[in-house]
Amino acid sequence: MFRPQRVSPPVNFADPQAVKMLNKALLAHFYGVAHWDIPEGFLCPPVPGRADYVHHLADLLAEGNEGVVPQQATILDIGTGANLIYPLIGAHEYQWRFTGSEIGDEAFASAQAIISANPGLSRAIRLRRQKDAASIFNGIIHKNESYDATMCNPPFHDSAASARAGSERKRRNLGQAEDAALNFGGQQHELWCEGGEVAFILRMISESEQFGRQVKWFTTLVSRGDNLPPLYRALTEAGAVKVVKKEMAQGQKQSRFIAWTFMDNHKRRK
Repeated sequence: MFRPQRVSPPVNFADPQAVKMLNKALLAHFYGVAHWDIPEGFLCPPVPGRADYVHHLADLLAEGNEGVVPQQATILDIGTGANLIYPLIGAHEYQWRFTGSEIGDEAFASAQAIISANPGLSRAIRLRRQKDAASIFNGIIHKNESYDATMCNPPFHDSAASARAGSERKRRNLGQAEDAALNFGGQQHELWCEGGEVAFILRMISESEQFGRQVKWFTTLVSRGDNLPPLYRALTEAGAVKVVKKEMAQGQKQSRFIAWTFMDNHKRRK
């Protein structure tokens, strides 16, 4: 007698608890993270999309290492967040060593709790608190320190109202009822900053100049392609030696990151 296969119900991506449980399962199964949790109200990132950034960064680093992804590479994750997602993936996949910066007290404590709860992570990941809201690299990159690359998922919106409108669009796209409560997490500093994504990255480009001899590649996600022209102009003015754009795709979502360096090929290979 034919017995139809039992089909598991789909994940309700409008439910933050469901998304969190999915992430916990993915991180445990694929990345060996036995204990992972985030406080209520914080961003719960899609693991596959975050892994895509890590893997494309690995490809970029391999290009300057005779096609081999360097192990023990040193990576700085700007705004690592309560979820600590990039260091968890990069440390497991490539044995990279991460420094994660974070400005929020609760997010910092959450990230530290994840490290403490998983034996071995303390050897691969360290955290530094950013005490100046106007700074990105200043106060984080220490004198005589060097990094192979930096990573960043910058705040997208330019105001709290814009962030709320974005959550409304997500709710409608997921088919929630009009009276359903918003379930899309995110703290203020995760979702928006004055001037939005472009202003944040322009500040990053400006600051990166003074650390150009300590970092081989500066990288950041850029959510929209039409945000690229002012960034390219700023990089030219800053004197970047090389600028690279990496396109990524996860399902129907298109994304990208840009990378720039102030070192020539010879210096990057040292």
